[in-house]
Amino acid sequence: MSTTTSSTPTTSPPFTELAASLRGELIMPGDAGYDDARAVYNAMIDRRPAAIARCANAADVVACVRFAREQHVELAVRGGGHNAGGLGVWDDALVIDLSGMRGTTVSPADRTVRVDGGCTWSDVDHATVPFGMATPSGFIASTGVGGLTLGGGIGYLTRRFGLTVDNLLSADVVLADGTLVTASERSHPDLFWALRGGGGNFGVVTSFQFACHEIGDHGNVVGGPVLYDLEDTPDVMRWYRELLPSLPEELNGWIGLLTIPPAPPFPEELWGRKACGIIWCYTGDPGKADAVLEPIREFGNPLLVGVGEMPFTALQSAFDALYPAGLQWYWRADFVREISDEAVDIHLEFGRRLPTGHSTMHMYPIDGAATRVAEDGTAFAYRDGGWAGVIVGVDPDPANAEVITDWAKQYWEALHPTTAGGAYVNFMMSEGEDRVRASYLGNYDRLAQVKAKYDPDNLFHVNQNIRPAARSEQ
Repeated sequence: MSTTTSSTPTTSPPFTELAASLRGELIMPGDAGYDDARAVYNAMIDRRPAAIARCANAADVVACVRFAREQHVELAVRGGGHNAGGLGVWDDALVIDLSGMRGTTVSPADRTVRVDGGCTWSDVDHATVPFGMATPSGFIASTGVGGLTLGGGIGYLTRRFGLTVDNLLSADVVLADGTLVTASERSHPDLFWALRGGGGNFGVVTSFQFACHEIGDHGNVVGGPVLYDLEDTPDVMRWYRELLPSLPEELNGWIGLLTIPPAPPFPEELWGRKACGIIWCYTGDPGKADAVLEPIREFGNPLLVGVGEMPFTALQSAFDALYPAGLQWYWRADFVREISDEAVDIHLEFGRRLPTGHSTMHMYPIDGAATRVAEDGTAFAYRDGGWAGVIVGVDPDPANAEVITDWAKQYWEALHPTTAGGAYVNFMMSEGEDRVRASYLGNYDRLAQVKAKYDPDNLFHVNQNIRPAARSEQ
């Protein structure tokens, strides 16, 4: 991939000056690698930035933010590129691409890990799990640390250790005026509060420091899928909704509707069969695993019980091969406070209509430790239990984009009246200000005030945007 310098003819002022100031590389339209650099996880997104700055360090990020501000250039920020709406790239924008900033530093004694802004969760797990530790993250290892964290961070460890933002100790942030600050409980506490769920509205985070926790048997956990016939969905969902709150917090399980992949380790006779599945993860005392998992193994007539001991890294990355970058995605989402009988019937109806092998519905628990943080304790507001629900139409073939989109929209429209109203911002497409506001409940106005303090001109607006509060509201 080419590095543009002041002598490269494809670069015209003022980008020539920016390119010369960077330790990393500036990639422009016409450069080798431009199309690869602008591609994101969701292949439905096809945007053409004016330039992509693959930053090497925080100083490069500072240079890009100052350049965008001074030259009145649109600015987008890309970490792992997994954002549902593809908001890490934007037409005619300068993209700050953090993917070259991938360092991690573990302190086993302090049980912390420092993570650069371009890391994925596979980078973090690779660094921490060999020490028998992890920090709460998500469900796919190729997801970027920055995007998942700033939106809240719901994952396998949520019931036991809270959201990712509940384990964030500090963050180094490049602000809209180009200054670099460290936000924590003691330094810029208002900014630190807003970063914990408020998305990329307040600056570019160049590094994070997280608390880590011991899990399982030196990083080995007991987990995996239990799959049931799709027609058993009503019984499974009703059992699951009652069981989950009663389980020890060391055990978590998310539920979904899916098509069993036509590949090992799944038995060939199940390939392509529609199913209701629960993916379990037990991170507690290995000696208690059998007793804790007994009700899971005994319920119903499962097609497959694939629960066993494995490294936490294996569970975290189990879906990476099934969902590589470059698929077509259409997302719809809502928070769910209860799985009502009405909702169960809707899930079965649309599970029967799963349009492609990759299309699916998941509900991820927000329970246990996550509910012991006050609604206004962080920007992430949905703390009273339930699930983060997501419906995704997914397929490799662009010809199926309309089919998967229509299915997801119809499913969501039928289900939405049974939900809490707002959605996990990490699962949202570009859905408008009202949806963003609903996703923050009573925290929205405070977020708008913090936005007005740190980004009054809304430089960082290519995101699930929170508009700065007007002066009269501050």
